[in-house]
Amino acid sequence: MSHNTFGHLFRVTTFGESHGPALGCVVDGCPPGVPLTEGDVQAGLDRRRPGQSKYVSQRKEPDTVRILSGVFQDERMPDQVTTGTPIALLIENVDAKSKDYSDIRDKFRPGHADYTYWAKYGVRDYRGGGRQSARETASRVAAGAIARKVLEQIYAGVSIRGALIQMGTETIERARWDWEEVSRNPFFCPDAAAVDPWTEYLERIRKAGSSCGAVIEVVADGVPAGLGAPVYGKLDADLAAAMMSINAVKGVEIGDGFAAAMLSGEENADEMRAGNEGAPRFLSNRAGGILGGISSGQPIVVRFAVKPTSSILSPRRTIDVHGSETEIVTKGRHDPCVGIRAVPVGEAMMACVLADHALRHRAQVG
Repeated sequence: MSHNTFGHLFRVTTFGESHGPALGCVVDGCPPGVPLTEGDVQAGLDRRRPGQSKYVSQRKEPDTVRILSGVFQDERMPDQVTTGTPIALLIENVDAKSKDYSDIRDKFRPGHADYTYWAKYGVRDYRGGGRQSARETASRVAAGAIARKVLEQIYAGVSIRGALIQMGTETIERARWDWEEVSRNPFFCPDAAAVDPWTEYLERIRKAGSSCGAVIEVVADGVPAGLGAPVYGKLDADLAAAMMSINAVKGVEIGDGFAAAMLSGEENADEMRAGNEGAPRFLSNRAGGILGGISSGQPIVVRFAVKPTSSILSPRRTIDVHGSETEIVTKGRHDPCVGIRAVPVGEAMMACVLADHALRHRAQVG
């Protein structure tokens, strides 16, 4: 299987399966001298890991990360730093229950990648989806932690934050948006008043053995103007590809996205006035911080839609590997709303793309 690597100068290769002994990644292209410890990476993984509430998968994985290469420290140095060589990260699987999948090893889950994976490769790891499992995203979050450190070295003050803004049919009130609230509830929700209704909504879905989708918004503040390229290296194109590569994502928009189609030219244009030190002051940000594929210096805003979890308890019609019609019920430990844990994954992919573009920009124009 090819295509396990993304990025140009900041390159990430992920490996491992849901029920294998371990998963991880190799980050190539990280500059030398960047302070990096396992604690820096662990903080992000702790936000993504399963088993933290009854509203996510009950698989008990500590997701403890080990840095195997690419860092160095001795008694002369105050911090452990990157060496410029490939950074290998390892996360062991400790709570896989493969027997949960024995009943469906020859059946294709509707809405899942089982059939297309089997049609392409002729063999598949049915235990938790193998390589196609959302568990692979732990590797991306680990790589994203390194990307954040790179961005801190190049552009002081860059921040990347994500939030869940819609769960199924339940939405937030943007007037009540509070970034501090995101860390106070199990849904990464920025609207405190929405948490209780969301809890009741998801509880009904969970008890019914079903699932729901979600919409996540990721915002990068402090990114300077100039990242990206106007044709085939568009920053928004790379961000869209990165978010679409996340498991279960079915739609991506930048700024106003699809809503821009309903606006007039006057409404859509982000007007400018004179700002500080010659930089413009934008009066709106419908473009989501990217114009012509290049960052404008405004906050970069990306939203992506996550479909409902395909592994559910409700019986579904399907076929098996022999082409026979049958029904399927997927047992095991699954997220009733997989979009909840996609928030730190979206942040990580934003960080990886921005780190890659920051290095590309520095290489081209200094």
